[in-house]
Amino acid sequence: MEVRDNLRTNRSLQTPVLKLYSSIKTFSMAIFSVSVLEIFYLIIGPIGNPGGGGNVSDILFLSLIAVHLFWGVSLITNRRKNLFFFILQIPEILFITTLVLFIFYYTYALNANMDYVQRFQVTSGNLSLAPDSTLERANALMRFLPFLLLNGTALAYFRSKRKILALTFNGMESFTGRWALPLSLLSSMLYTLSFPSFISLKGFSELAWVSLVPLLLVIKNTNYRRAVFYGVSFGVIHTMLTNYWLGTFSLISLQFITGYYLLIYTLFMLPTIWIYKQAGRLRFLVFPAAMVVFDYLRSYGFMGYPWSMLGVSQYDFIPLIQIASLTGVWGVTFIVTLCNSVVVEVLDHFLRPLKKEGKPMLPIALFFILFVFSIIHGYSTISQEESKSTDRTVRIVLIQQNTDPRKHDYQIGLNRLTRLTDQALKESPDPDLVVWSETAFVPNIRRWSKYDPEEHHLARLVHDFLRYQKERRIWLVTGNDDYLITQDEDGKEIRLDYNASVFFSDEGERLETYHKVHLVPFTEYFPFKEELPWLHELLLNFDVNLWEPGDKRTVFNHPLFSFSTPICFEDSFPGEVREFVLAGADMIINLSNDFWSLTETEAKQHFINAKFRALETRRPLLRATASGLTSYVDTTGTLKADAPYYEESFIVVDVPLKEHTNTLYLKWGDWFPLMLGLALGILSLLYFIRWIIGPVEKGANIPYR
Repeated sequence: MEVRDNLRTNRSLQTPVLKLYSSIKTFSMAIFSVSVLEIFYLIIGPIGNPGGGGNVSDILFLSLIAVHLFWGVSLITNRRKNLFFFILQIPEILFITTLVLFIFYYTYALNANMDYVQRFQVTSGNLSLAPDSTLERANALMRFLPFLLLNGTALAYFRSKRKILALTFNGMESFTGRWALPLSLLSSMLYTLSFPSFISLKGFSELAWVSLVPLLLVIKNTNYRRAVFYGVSFGVIHTMLTNYWLGTFSLISLQFITGYYLLIYTLFMLPTIWIYKQAGRLRFLVFPAAMVVFDYLRSYGFMGYPWSMLGVSQYDFIPLIQIASLTGVWGVTFIVTLCNSVVVEVLDHFLRPLKKEGKPMLPIALFFILFVFSIIHGYSTISQEESKSTDRTVRIVLIQQNTDPRKHDYQIGLNRLTRLTDQALKESPDPDLVVWSETAFVPNIRRWSKYDPEEHHLARLVHDFLRYQKERRIWLVTGNDDYLITQDEDGKEIRLDYNASVFFSDEGERLETYHKVHLVPFTEYFPFKEELPWLHELLLNFDVNLWEPGDKRTVFNHPLFSFSTPICFEDSFPGEVREFVLAGADMIINLSNDFWSLTETEAKQHFINAKFRALETRRPLLRATASGLTSYVDTTGTLKADAPYYEESFIVVDVPLKEHTNTLYLKWGDWFPLMLGLALGILSLLYFIRWIIGPVEKGANIPYR
């Protein structure tokens, strides 16, 4: 509804509205002033690098300035129509856009001092190093803080005019309607802090139980289009805050993950919010079910990235998370999300006591039953696992050499590995297995073992490694590069390179090799080289090393036990590890390299994702990292031993091998998210038919604006 229509019918609004127009003029001048200053800053160049420009980052920043100038012009020329959009929605969109760009720039600024991490910019096709972390952070603040303050002030000021909003913009009088974006961002922060983060390494897992409450209140009490915007904003911001360390992994990882999650959160929120608004009294089940299905789908396929799933935040709530043996981690996510949904129903009941839906007894009762069942099942399971008799105990040495093959000399890496291994052998002379991390030893053993060590320094390193392993007479598994020679369709010989783990006997025999099956998208694997050659070329320009995916989940057979070695983030995929166990693995030994992040946050997040694999399969989980969190988790998900973060270290663990438990998750796999997905599909079909043939329940679907 246009403002002038309300002015004709509400004379009392004339004075406040005139003051509003005066404020709009003031904001227009502020927009122009800030934009001019930022253009001047763009021309003179960043602090510490004056005159630098013409790169991708400058183009993005210039686009941001242009959009703000367009907003300023629109406020002046269109102030009597579409006012709702220009003073309320445009600041929200600009605030989120500016915040996303600021997080990008500030994240890479934090990494500027690392000698192998470079700023998010390309100049003349070459990567350009940032001069200094402090200067880069100052540049990020100078570029984006003025716009964040400007948009934030506009958000707060115009929403504070409650009388005008209530009478002029129907539906904005409610608290959640006026402050929807801040509440959505509050959910993003609560969600982020419930995991290990830049604030707390342990994380505040209690926050997970209410982290979605502000967002769900917003979704419940705003119209569909706005609710989708707030839901997507929540998803993108919490993804960036949780995964900020991806700025260290490569120059493109954080960008790809953010763009990808912008897409999938949009695809998730569009149907989920529609079903939620149609579901009436059953809406409290919609988001718990949908979040489980969403987490399952985002852990599937080439782009799978199962990070920061809400259930994982409860990694230290040992009795509760035993439910993972039945449902997988998805069951924990369902219970935690259900708690959020029930809290929303209770709050909404007391905040709007005149509504006719009645008391939310069903949501409360269902949550109480599921929670109590999970706790009872948890304690019972722990008791059963602890009471099992031990068939045999194996001693395993996990080496953490604290090097990165992308940064350190290969000789230095080998020297550390052998020195730490020798120290461990002095402490425990006859271990059953020694484990080195992902790509701990980099030179390709298969290739360089065929060369004379006098011909090449890599051949010498490989022969030194093989001689060391044979002389120590240790069973050893290590990460390594590997390759196979095959032929293409034309009969031409080609080489396929793999990220691999190699198993050696105590007599120095290479027994078997595992090729990593699930590679990291875009940074380890890109299957669309022919379909998208420009993107493939871009990845190569950003110094990305691409591998071929393996096609077999290898089980290594030691005389005393069998084990498999999911590599790196493969231990975060429930279905992937389940396949290893079904193939016959008695134990899960993950090989990882988390050194690159140089942040305990990433290492801890990786660990808490992985520990659920021990719960789902009831198999011991061991992790040997180049650096990160080298550790041992028993079949109840209890951390039994770990090494210090980012230090040269090793741990010697005695792992009891007990009678295997064939969990429901092992038998049926991902039945829980599939069942919920089917239920949501049927429910959405029924609501769609009802929506087509007749009016929906009164108040179930707030109309579009």
